[in-house]
Amino acid sequence: MNNQLQDLFAFLAVVRAGGFRDGARASGTSASSLSEAVRRLESRLGVRLLHRTTRSVTPTEAGARLAERLLPALGEVEAALDIVNSFRDRPTGTLRLNVPASVARLTLPPIITPFLATYPEIKLEVIVEDSFVDVLAAGCDAGIRYDERLEQDMIAIPIGPRRQRFATAAAPAYLDAHGRPAHPRELLQHACLRGQFNSGSIPPWEFECDGEVIRVDPDGPLLVRLGAGVDLKVDAAVSGLGIVHLFEEWLQPHLDSGALEPILQPWWQTFSGPYLYYPGRRHLPAPLRAFVDFVRSLA
Repeated sequence: MNNQLQDLFAFLAVVRAGGFRDGARASGTSASSLSEAVRRLESRLGVRLLHRTTRSVTPTEAGARLAERLLPALGEVEAALDIVNSFRDRPTGTLRLNVPASVARLTLPPIITPFLATYPEIKLEVIVEDSFVDVLAAGCDAGIRYDERLEQDMIAIPIGPRRQRFATAAAPAYLDAHGRPAHPRELLQHACLRGQFNSGSIPPWEFECDGEVIRVDPDGPLLVRLGAGVDLKVDAAVSGLGIVHLFEEWLQPHLDSGALEPILQPWWQTFSGPYLYYPGRRHLPAPLRAFVDFVRSLA
């Protein structure tokens, strides 16, 4: 690959990762080599492409326009080069997945260990974020989301459990002190531990029984960012701070131990499990093709 093309790939790696250090980690090179490549590119083009500060690296207007045009073009170059992978005995390369915290916690653990044992030359990079993203623009090969948050024009295949439930629970000490709600609307009189998306929206708690769907928006003493803050919410519920509403699998160890007591069980809502989704292009990168085939073999 000639130097000009290498410099373009280096620039795109920095933009995708939002910095030289993370870009170097994702591309398997050094931050100094990426920095030098971007400087060469800027010198060759005669325009600044990146704003650099001690805290962040962001594209200039010219850099953003260039990255926008480069993404599909260099994606085709990467796909063309990856065709050689099909001639190897074992696929190699990096597979980048964008997943929500619930999938990282509940769905991937029993899958990634046997997958990477089967394909030891593949490196798996998992980006965890609960917001809706364009996986290609985010520099990822594929994403995992639930059906209501799937991107359009993507191929989607089931991954992990096909049916899941949200469970509602609290510490026995909290329920002894404040009572056990018998209907979802009674949660409005309780201390409820809530979650918030990165966008700032706070999803309501949804319940269903005999075809009736009820959404409630209770208040409480703790609000955490969904994803990284979920474990704090669970720990707070175990300590008796209030009521938690979360994936049943996430709460199951505490339900089994008795640290949390289930409530409103007839109202626990069941929904379909997550999907692995990826662009419907003819050629898939070898690591992604291997992962798709592996997931399908588990069905």
